[in-house]
This record gives sequence, structure tokens and C-alpha cells, in this order.
Amino acid sequence: MMDCHIELQLGKFKITTSFASDEQVVGLFGASGSGKTSLLHAIAGLHTPQSGYINIQNQTWFNAEKNINLTTQSRRVGLVFQDAQLFPHMSVHKNLRFGLTRITPDQQLFQEDYIIELLKLNHLLNRMPSKLSGGEKQRVALGRALLYSPNLLLLDEPLSALDTAHKTEILPFFQQVQKQTHIPMLYVSHDMQEIEQLTSTIWYL
Repeated sequence: MMDCHIELQLGKFKITTSFASDEQVVGLFGASGSGKTSLLHAIAGLHTPQSGYINIQNQTWFNAEKNINLTTQSRRVGLVFQDAQLFPHMSVHKNLRFGLTRITPDQQLFQEDYIIELLKLNHLLNRMPSKLSGGEKQRVALGRALLYSPNLLLLDEPLSALDTAHKTEILPFFQQVQKQTHIPMLYVSHDMQEIEQLTSTIWYL
């Protein structure tokens, strides 16, 4: 369950928006500059709205009236950006384990081997990020986010930097994650066809 109603002001830029859904995957569609990334950052706790509330999975993450504002760490969100943002000095395996080492064993939803197999990463474990293709980097970034066992997966235009061939390669992995992990996802894109391959529930900005 995602239930958000917020007013967010960043300098002269202002967003007032609300949506609620029980669907596992919600698409967030809008043109560049419409505030999609800013909204994701507010949900993640990186920006603080001026008013409203954010409820995820029946937990209140933010409520201006009640003075509730959980830290980003307490919200435990998995973020996947368009440029992967892997640690260049770490191997694929160490990148994957980065989130895993920041949760306790009782918080762990997945075994490491399960995520490696799900995303077909086994042959890449010893490589450095500089030796990966764009599609491979995105799979590693997704695996790192999943091994953090997030309460919510925030996908910020994760395919926008890829060409058509790589998009076709990566989308099935997102579909597999959707089917097999059941983690709620907010998928941001300015490509409607891309979103529609994952969900029919779309929030417009």
C-alpha cells in the first residue's frame, strides 16, 4: 500500500500531489522537469515536504501534522538510478554485498545466491564496474538494492541511459523481480510503453 499526499517546495519549484494504490508496482510518468525525481527523494526521506503525509505498507514515514519524519535509514528504501552509481573501486560481488552488510540477519529477505541467480550475475561477480556493459551495471544496481531487503524499491528512470537493445535485455529482469520478490515498487519513467510493460497503474505528473 502506497498512500502519499504532499506539498514539496524546492526553491521556486513546487509540487502538490497525491495518490494511493494497493498495487505492487506503480508507474510515475511525466516529462523531464515535472518533479519525478524530487518526489522519489521525498518518499526516500532525502527531501522534507512542507505538508502532508507519506504512508508505505501501513507505516507512516512522514506526517507534517504529527511531526513524524523517519530517517532514510529507518525507511529502508532501495534506490536504482539511471546511471547505476556502482562503487568503481569495488568488484561486482562487493557492490552487491554493500546493502546486505547494512541490515541485520532478521531483516534479510533474500539469500545472496537467490538474487545472483535471479539476475544472472554469477559470471560477473569478480569483474569491476568499468568492465560491465550498461545493462550489466543496471542488473548489479538492482541486485544491490534488493539485497538491502527494502520496504520499497524506487526506480528512477533506470533504463533511460540505455539503447533499445539494452532496454529489451533488462526489462525482463524487472518483470522477474516483480513476480518473485513481491516488494512494492515505484517505477519512474518518461517512456509510457516502458512503464506499461510493468504495470497498468500509472500516476501522472
